[in-house]
Amino acid sequence: MRMSTKGRFAVNAMIDLALREPAGPVALASISQRQEISLSYLEQLFGRMRRLGLVESTRGPGGGYRLGRGCNDISVADIVQAVDDPLDEQTDELRSTGMSRALWQRLNALMLEHMAGITLQSLVDEQVAAGMAVSASQPKRAIQPQPAMKLRRPLAPNSVFAFGRSFAAG
Repeated sequence: MRMSTKGRFAVNAMIDLALREPAGPVALASISQRQEISLSYLEQLFGRMRRLGLVESTRGPGGGYRLGRGCNDISVADIVQAVDDPLDEQTDELRSTGMSRALWQRLNALMLEHMAGITLQSLVDEQVAAGMAVSASQPKRAIQPQPAMKLRRPLAPNSVFAFGRSFAAG
């Protein structure tokens, strides 16, 4: 198992989500902007994590993503395994033969075991200890109210009958 770009992006996005989730569902667009990751790429990653129950989505205004489990119940290994293609590591292992294949399999197992011991909560705690500033609330994505239009009394008659009456009164 290697830490791919997908895995790194997913872990960073999950830390971002965990930091901001207490204020409500977090929009992927805001994570995309803060982490400088393509929105479509994040949608793919979060789709995979949603299928495995790591995150839950809420649709509609004010919607976004929340963690599917507690921060202490999600490990880095869970996140990486959710987004990484298992075919990548199988292909690498198939290229290696003999003793080197066994070595890579042992290293993969050790790396996975180490990542399984790192919780999302510990990563969030590290960010908070490092002084990560998190806004207390999410910016609202409310619909901007349109200014009320003043109703004007028409100066001209609005029907044939009113037109006729305007001649009779004048």
